[in-house]
Amino acid sequence: MASRLLHRLRHALAGEGEGDREGQGGGGSEAEEFPESSELEDDTDGLSTRLSGTLSFTSNEEEEEEAEENEDDAASQELGDLCELGLPKNPGAMENGDPSPAPAERQGSNLLTRQLQDFWRRSRSSLVPQRLLFEVTSASVVSERSSKYVLYTIYLIRSGQFDKAPAAIARRYSDFERLNRRLRHQFGCDMAGVSFPRKRLRRNFTAETIAKRSRAFEQFLSHLHSITEIRRSSDFLEFFFLRDLQAAQRLTCTGMYREALATWSNAYRLQDRLGVCNSGRFLLTLAGLVVCHQELDELSEAHRYCQQALQLLEAQDSHPLLEPFLQAHVHLSWKVGKDKRQSEARLQGLLGAGVALQQQPTLKEFLIKEVLE
Repeated sequence: MASRLLHRLRHALAGEGEGDREGQGGGGSEAEEFPESSELEDDTDGLSTRLSGTLSFTSNEEEEEEAEENEDDAASQELGDLCELGLPKNPGAMENGDPSPAPAERQGSNLLTRQLQDFWRRSRSSLVPQRLLFEVTSASVVSERSSKYVLYTIYLIRSGQFDKAPAAIARRYSDFERLNRRLRHQFGCDMAGVSFPRKRLRRNFTAETIAKRSRAFEQFLSHLHSITEIRRSSDFLEFFFLRDLQAAQRLTCTGMYREALATWSNAYRLQDRLGVCNSGRFLLTLAGLVVCHQELDELSEAHRYCQQALQLLEAQDSHPLLEPFLQAHVHLSWKVGKDKRQSEARLQGLLGAGVALQQQPTLKEFLIKEVLE
């Protein structure tokens, strides 16, 4: 509709320009002061550039819809520019001498506005799913008694979002090499096109080598994450968070709850970025967070993580962590003044099913006994 309106408007302007030239002779310089076609083409090009730089669509059908909406948007822009010049939007009004827009024109304008609003709403919801980015933020040379190596710090970043607390790992070349070797053994065909920086016999600690390897490790992890089978494999996933889980478990067992909490929290963020928030490792992470927050007398936070765990265990009546989480939730709910009836009812259901509640370990005991390999 906007295209037809624009077509009529251009004809009306052209007719008025011819009438002015006939009546004024050669005095048409004022009409050429604002060359319509060039101004409108520039606006349309600018709009197309902005859209192509900020929006990505997932299907050809959506691309066609975008082209149609861009045409309507360009028409709306032209109408706005004419209003700034003091020209009415309705070409019929110019011919009849009536400056007020016709009712049909007002309806068309409202329709165009709704179309544009619908377009932007669809564009926000049709963006390509978020990618996970791997960025080496720093690299430091570590010297020990018997060895010297470079430690690379990698951030896991979800594209299009700002993370207040980063999910980070620190790995050396040998860690990446071990991951590469295991994945090539397990996924030979998928790994055929994956590049890995080769080992050097010298000049391993120069700034140039470290910079090149940093970029190579980013590309290596990004390529692995783009392959579905590898992205879901335990070797790939545990490369990121198993070491943190092991360290957090040791710190919790020795009573260093503040340090353990920071490590459990980083393991939580890593698993969240990697999209494995329904695994057994993630439930163990939630157990660690509940225990540490509880020991540090941060009961509201402990209760929040306990609730999250019970939501994941909603359909799993036989999971070994269900009863410890229910017991902890009842206790924490009583402490913070929250409703605990649902957890009590579920505990009674387990008791009726023959589960010996007295023999079940607490969350802390479960953490201490769990073997992480």
